[in-house]
Amino acid sequence: MLLEAQHLVKQFPARGGGAPVRAVDDVSLHIERGETLGLVGESGCGKSTLGRLILQLLPRDSGDVFLEGKRPESDLQSFRHRVQIVFQDPFRSLNPRRTVGQAIAEPLQIHNLVAPEKRRERVAQLLTEVGLDTGAIDRYPHQFSGGQRQRIGIARALAVEPQLIILDEPVSALDVSVQAQIVQLLQNLQREHGLSYLFISHNLAVVRHMAQRVAVMYRGKIVETAPVTSLYKAPRHPYTRALLEAVPEPDPSRVLISPPPAAPIFHETACRYAPRCLLARQLGQGTLPSACLKEIPPLREVAINHGAACHFSEKMNDGIAS
Repeated sequence: MLLEAQHLVKQFPARGGGAPVRAVDDVSLHIERGETLGLVGESGCGKSTLGRLILQLLPRDSGDVFLEGKRPESDLQSFRHRVQIVFQDPFRSLNPRRTVGQAIAEPLQIHNLVAPEKRRERVAQLLTEVGLDTGAIDRYPHQFSGGQRQRIGIARALAVEPQLIILDEPVSALDVSVQAQIVQLLQNLQREHGLSYLFISHNLAVVRHMAQRVAVMYRGKIVETAPVTSLYKAPRHPYTRALLEAVPEPDPSRVLISPPPAAPIFHETACRYAPRCLLARQLGQGTLPSACLKEIPPLREVAINHGAACHFSEKMNDGIAS
C-alpha cells in the first residue's frame, strides 16, 4: 500500500453562523502502488477538500495520513517530494509573471534535485515528455492554450519524480477533444513512471476510462467503493446509481436522483442521502424507513472488494428502483 488516509475530518464555519459544515466527515481510503483511485461526486461534496487534506495543503481537524506507513509531519519536505498535485484551472495555478521554465524549475530548486547549470536541460526534457516544444521554456502562461497550460502543470508535478499525483478535476476546464489527449498523456506517464493517481472528477465517463477503483463521495462521506467494473455494472448505493443514470439517456424516468432538499438533513444521526433517496421512499411506500432516519449507515462490504454505506444496498438488485 502506498498511501492510506484514516478517519479524516475537516469542518468549516457556516456562513452567517450556525453549526459548522463538515466538508470531510470520517473518510478513510487507500491507494496502491501504480493504481488510479477515482474519487467522484457532485460539486461541493468535499472531493477537493479531501485531496488537499491528503496533500497537507489544509490542516485536518482529526484523522491520519500515512505514506508508506509514515506520517507526513515526520518529514514534510520529503512528503512533498513524493506527492504532488495538478489543479483544475491550468491558468490560475501558474504564476503569470514567471516563464514556463521558471515555473517548472522551481520545484527542482526547492528540493535541490538538479544542479543549477543542469536545470534548463531538465526542464526541456520534462516539456518534451508532456508533448510540448522546448521553445516553451522562455514563454509565459498566457501564450498557451488551456490544454497546453495543463501539460505545463503536469510537467511541474513530474519534476520532483513523485510516487503519487493528486489530479483535481484535471480535464474539466478543457474541450472534449483536449480532454482525451490529456487523459492519454496521464495514462502514458503512469505506465512509464509507475505513478499512482488520485483522480478527482465529476465526469463519470473519464473516471471509468482512467481508474481501477472508484470511491463515491456524498456530503463529506464515502458512500461506496468498488473496482471500476463492478461499480459501473452493479452499483450498490442509491446515490451511485443516481449519478450513473443521471447521464442523459432516452428514458429519463429511470433516474433515481431528486433535487437537493431546501432544508438540511433532519439530524446528524440520519443518512445524509435520505432526503433525496427514491429507493428509500419506494421501500417506505412514500415515507422514509426509520433506519434511514435514526442511523448513519456504515460503509460495509456488500460484495468482494465492494463497500456501500446503505441500509438497503441488497435491494439495489432486487428489481426495486431499477
